[in-house]
Amino acid sequence: MDARAILAQGWLDSEEHTLADFLEYPDSDLFTKAKLSYLYIQDMKRKGVYQYQRPLMSACENRVLMYDEQTGWTREMIMMASNNYLGLATHPKVMQAALQATRDYGTGLCGSPMLSGTTRLTRQLEEKLAAFVGCEDAILFPTGYAANVGAISALVRQKDVVFIDKIDHASIIDGCHLSHGDMRLFKHNDIEHLSGQLQKYAPQFNGKLIAVDGVFSMDGDITPLPDVVALAAQHGARVMIDEAHALGVLGKSGRGTLEHFGLDGKVDVVVGTCSKALGSKGGFAASTKEVVNHLRYYARSYMFSTASAPSLVASTLAALEVIEQEPQWRQRLWENIRYLHRYLKALGFHVIPEQPESAVIIVEIGDEVKLRQMSKYLHNAGIYTNAVPFPAVPRNRGRFRLSVMATHTRQDLDETLDAFAKMRTKFDLAPYRPVLVQDIRIRARQVRDALVLAAF
Repeated sequence: MDARAILAQGWLDSEEHTLADFLEYPDSDLFTKAKLSYLYIQDMKRKGVYQYQRPLMSACENRVLMYDEQTGWTREMIMMASNNYLGLATHPKVMQAALQATRDYGTGLCGSPMLSGTTRLTRQLEEKLAAFVGCEDAILFPTGYAANVGAISALVRQKDVVFIDKIDHASIIDGCHLSHGDMRLFKHNDIEHLSGQLQKYAPQFNGKLIAVDGVFSMDGDITPLPDVVALAAQHGARVMIDEAHALGVLGKSGRGTLEHFGLDGKVDVVVGTCSKALGSKGGFAASTKEVVNHLRYYARSYMFSTASAPSLVASTLAALEVIEQEPQWRQRLWENIRYLHRYLKALGFHVIPEQPESAVIIVEIGDEVKLRQMSKYLHNAGIYTNAVPFPAVPRNRGRFRLSVMATHTRQDLDETLDAFAKMRTKFDLAPYRPVLVQDIRIRARQVRDALVLAAF
């Protein structure tokens, strides 16, 4: 790629590039990479295939009002991209709690939690979250991202090591980089490979941590937690689980992956977010009193961040009460998950996972140029969904990520299925058939791409 020539002509063809091409660029001007990535995004916008940052004019409910910047119109769309799984972001009890906290405490505390940013509501929420996930204590972070980064970087230091699933969330990867410890990847949900990595590398380090997602956000599947816990015990390792997409969704009472597998109290550190099924914003890490105390003084993303707004803390407290008192929301959610998953498969799409395991349903398309065109088609059809290309997922495995909500009506789901059916016909997609033998060259390419994914 000749940056000078591209910048001189003032445009580039977005169909010939991905975001990974502009992550680094050797040039004496630090901003060259930024100029190139700007031209990349501008070309996508000119072609009408940039379906990100679409301004909402209403709450993230089953249907939303969106301002269409290309037409200048406000239009209604079916929201299939929000992680508001139980619909609690607009639940009357949750909204009322947020309003009352704003009246009592104002819009913000304007200080770090260690100084002027802790209220009685904060401690109530930390206690409630700890009890909800079966731990002694919890610490509230400003975001789920900050919770993973803070917990890992505070606990893992030089001569320690973290073993992570290759598709763990970016916040886990970033926490490892900031920890000054070492990091070893294992193949996605491959317990045999994790066992081999532990046998090979664990003896070389002091402290050992296995960090996994409860539900993987880009595949929608669940980690084999019982096997992970058993391996950790064999090798003297601690286990940390990110329950971002599991809380409120998995388990008999919505307490997440640990409840789903009957492993309450068997995982050393439980990290979660308040910004998905809990319908608010914030993150937390729960563990023993000693570990949580350590995080309060050594987790930099906690110590040096302004505390969560009181309205967010109060709304999360109310959301936890709703989850405990109104199980019908989780029941409706799973009815919708199973319905949408079953009929997407019936239409001939490659749906991941094979059987529904969470509120995240993946429709894999493959070719990224076609994915962009399909994303535009769904947008025009009134379906608000997420198109996920490389490097967020492996190359040539571009996909749509559908987030199912309890508040979706059967009509919402049927209209979504109808749009996908018409899209499949328009783009002449062949029915999905499982591939039994994979090309060795493709697998080698995926290994190289994993390095790029880690960089993000």
